[in-house]
Amino acid sequence: MTTLDSLAPPARPAATLGFLVLAGIVLAALAEAIAGTVLLLGRSDIIGDIHATPDEFALLDVGYTGAKLAGFLLAPWMTSRIDARGVLVGSTFAMGLACAVAALTTRLDLLVALRVVQGLSGGVLLVAGQAIVFLAFPRSRQPVLQALFALGAVVAPTTIAPALQGWLLDSQSWTWIFYSVIPLALSACGLLLIGDCPAPARGAMRRFDWVGFPLVSIAFFCLAYVLSQGSRWDWFEAPRILWLTTIGLAALLAFLGHQVAERKGGLLDFALFRSSDFSFAFIVSFVAGAALFGSAFLIPAFAVSALAFTPIDAGLLLLPSGALFAAALFAVAYLMQARGVASFATVPLGILMIMAAMWMLSGSSGESGAADMMPAVLLRGLGLGFLFLSITLIAFGGFGACNLAAGIGLFNAGRQLGGLMGVAALQTMIDRDIVGNAVVLVSEVARGAPAVIERLATVTAVLEAKGMEAAAAGRAAVALMARAVSGQSAVIAFDTAFNAVALLFLFAAPVLVALKRILSRRAKAAEAAVRLVRNGGAGKQSPIFVQT
Repeated sequence: MTTLDSLAPPARPAATLGFLVLAGIVLAALAEAIAGTVLLLGRSDIIGDIHATPDEFALLDVGYTGAKLAGFLLAPWMTSRIDARGVLVGSTFAMGLACAVAALTTRLDLLVALRVVQGLSGGVLLVAGQAIVFLAFPRSRQPVLQALFALGAVVAPTTIAPALQGWLLDSQSWTWIFYSVIPLALSACGLLLIGDCPAPARGAMRRFDWVGFPLVSIAFFCLAYVLSQGSRWDWFEAPRILWLTTIGLAALLAFLGHQVAERKGGLLDFALFRSSDFSFAFIVSFVAGAALFGSAFLIPAFAVSALAFTPIDAGLLLLPSGALFAAALFAVAYLMQARGVASFATVPLGILMIMAAMWMLSGSSGESGAADMMPAVLLRGLGLGFLFLSITLIAFGGFGACNLAAGIGLFNAGRQLGGLMGVAALQTMIDRDIVGNAVVLVSEVARGAPAVIERLATVTAVLEAKGMEAAAAGRAAVALMARAVSGQSAVIAFDTAFNAVALLFLFAAPVLVALKRILSRRAKAAEAAVRLVRNGGAGKQSPIFVQT
């Protein structure tokens, strides 16, 4: 050994370098989670600082969501042309840079453009990151590795991000939410560049779909606006909602028709649906996305609007469920990796837990506090953990390099669209129920029931005892009664919405079980047909999905 060799630093083990890459992927997903949910609690603060109307502010949300959906479908083309790790580093750096500029400006047009960049890069990095985890690491370790990835991609947006954002809003300002993304993005890029792992094999090089991508982008942006703003405009009562729905559906149908005509080289790979497991997981992810995003919307909204929680209190309400969410992910990973439990086994348990949690939350009242809601919130986190890892492994367990990125992108797009539809339906239900409940309660108050008269008299007497004149005390008592009626209307509306999420799974569960049986029978019939052809001497049949 030469002196120069003896002075050289010892080479780091391959396992350590692979762990650095995995840590970088998780940090990149966490950065996307924080940037993606910035409008959840910071809406009023941002509107005030940038002097935007609600219609103008809606463009920030629509720009991000539409671009993220487009990014899910763009990522497979990018990973076929560029090394997946290079795609991940580039998209993560673009995310951090866009957040850095967003924290320094209050110009609405620039913020909208930056939100589009954040959404596009976020969609690409999630697909590229998960594809690297599947293809560059051993298949036997995927349950634990996918659980780690889910910490940043699924757990963080629904538990960690709201708590962090609530604390930053109460202690600093909304710009610090964007600032917090910068060190995460830079750290992720650094770890990805320093670490090393086996380069995942790339499939056939795909050509860019110059017709399909603009069509699907138009469809996604139109549908994102309709689903996020439809309730505020009373849906099709507003011409803009009607026109955007028409344009979006027309663009989507044109896109699907173009993909069928293309057959090869389009953004969509219809061969994915030849796998019964992927077809089943795609549909489950659509329903689960509605439950995940719907409940993540309902719980903080109920806490802030009906229970008068501060942003940080609303964010901290979901934080403990993140621990159980993560614990359930690793428990499922252990059962599958060490005990050989089938991926489908934990799906019914997860569905039952989410149903029970939503039913428990439906009993909340205006006097409920964090302690009253916590058992249901924790049970929800546990149920989501049992559900999401299972459907991920079901969906991609049999894919090879040629179609994995396309499957991940389509799977995530389905989950995101399901979430958008779920939130839109719940928001519409709440808006209409609040008005309807208020009408019913006011009619009861107007009848002059003895209990109402007694309460008004009691409140008036209390106010008079504190020094208020009789006439003013009477008017104040009526105002307080109206405020109580408004609050109770909101509580009843949210309780109905919680029940709706529980009923969604109640009706969906039998349908999903029946669908699983149908798809399994179809898969067995296809396998029998292949064996029959082989036994008949027709030659070898090339598998569609290749294990790696």
